[in-house]
Amino acid sequence: MNVAVALFTRDLRVHDNPVLHAAAGSASRVIPLFVLDDSILRSQFTSPNRAEFLTRSLRDLDRGLRQLGAPLVVRRGDPLAVLRRLAAEQPIDEVHLAADVSGYAQRRQETLVDGLPVRVHVHEGSVNAVPPGAVTPTGGNDHFAVFGPYLRRWLAVERRRPLAAPKRLEASTVAPGSLPEREEICSGEVAPELAVGGERAGRELLDRWVGELVDDYPEGHDDLAGDRTSRLSPHLHFGTLSPVEVVHRAGSRTRGAQEFVRQVAWRDFHHQVLAARPRTAGEDYRPRGDAWREEPEELRRWQEGRTGYPIVDAGMRQLLREGWMHNRARMITASFLVKTLHHDWRSGARHFLRHLVDGDVANNQMNWQWTAGTGTDTRPNRVLNPLRQAQRYDPGGDYVRRYLPELRSVPGAAVHEPWKLAVDHRRSLNYPDPMVDLDEGRSRFLEARLGQR
Repeated sequence: MNVAVALFTRDLRVHDNPVLHAAAGSASRVIPLFVLDDSILRSQFTSPNRAEFLTRSLRDLDRGLRQLGAPLVVRRGDPLAVLRRLAAEQPIDEVHLAADVSGYAQRRQETLVDGLPVRVHVHEGSVNAVPPGAVTPTGGNDHFAVFGPYLRRWLAVERRRPLAAPKRLEASTVAPGSLPEREEICSGEVAPELAVGGERAGRELLDRWVGELVDDYPEGHDDLAGDRTSRLSPHLHFGTLSPVEVVHRAGSRTRGAQEFVRQVAWRDFHHQVLAARPRTAGEDYRPRGDAWREEPEELRRWQEGRTGYPIVDAGMRQLLREGWMHNRARMITASFLVKTLHHDWRSGARHFLRHLVDGDVANNQMNWQWTAGTGTDTRPNRVLNPLRQAQRYDPGGDYVRRYLPELRSVPGAAVHEPWKLAVDHRRSLNYPDPMVDLDEGRSRFLEARLGQR
């Protein structure tokens, strides 16, 4: 009897899962395994919102696997030690897992390959639509630092077709263990409007997106109030949806589909940067010699959505309410912190990781560095003016009123500049005055940044 372990990491699904597909195809019995990794649980990358999404996803994965014939086996500890103990319960012939890009994931992979007495198969194409190593520039560089050339190569890569879920799995004799509750992973409050985790929820979202909404993406993706984005990012982060299948289902027949697929390419772009430069999770990719300001009260006001600039505050309140934020709002709020207030991008990245259900070390950190001008951005000194952004992407003020109840009585575009209202009206709003003059903040940043040259 041949026994294979399918080690789930960020691929919590039964459809289009190269790890599960390979394990089912090579062995008579399969142990679907998920390890609650203590090294991850103790790190800054564990948060209540992601723990809630994870536990729901694990329950849904277990349901899907049981329908196929083999329950999810859950253990806690160091993955290598867990697999060694598991082998004492049931002789194991091989282990399958997905390749991933973070420094920790790469070290985990190496540890398992070197430390297990059985063959370990590492499968590309589970976490990315195009694996990092499949797209490299000419001239010996190990990654692309500019998105445009990367995208051209990425689009030209021949991608595999999505894999069907296995028809049947033969369970092992290993006891499955208990599925974890969220509180066992991370205590703390969960966003009240957090997205539902699990492959079923992800596939329902994907069906609606590609069937009804994707064609309108070019006109609607920056419409803050319209919220015409896919909201698939949490499912891509946890792998309850396959990026290969998402790209395949979206296709390229319409401009909307092409623009959406381009965003998936951005995700892969940041992953290939982190795969090649793992230290950029905490260090500047392109150091600018910044002397960042440290003003804890300013940072707290930004975190709480009390900066006095409604478009910024609405984004930050959406984050607290939903554990998610519209991409345009992420750009506006990040620029305000690092460019207008001149705070270290790492402070913003940590706050986002505490709350974002799709908080991905590659995309979160590299997008913050892109905004800060320390990453792959070719316009490092660009400053987004939040008032101009509001006028362009929330012209009627509906996004602001949705997330700032204290401003719901302010009609139309006037909501973006409440300091211009009549004195009595302004005082009745219980909303703070702007914490910084935009022109002064911009000048301060540019003087500090350009002065380093």
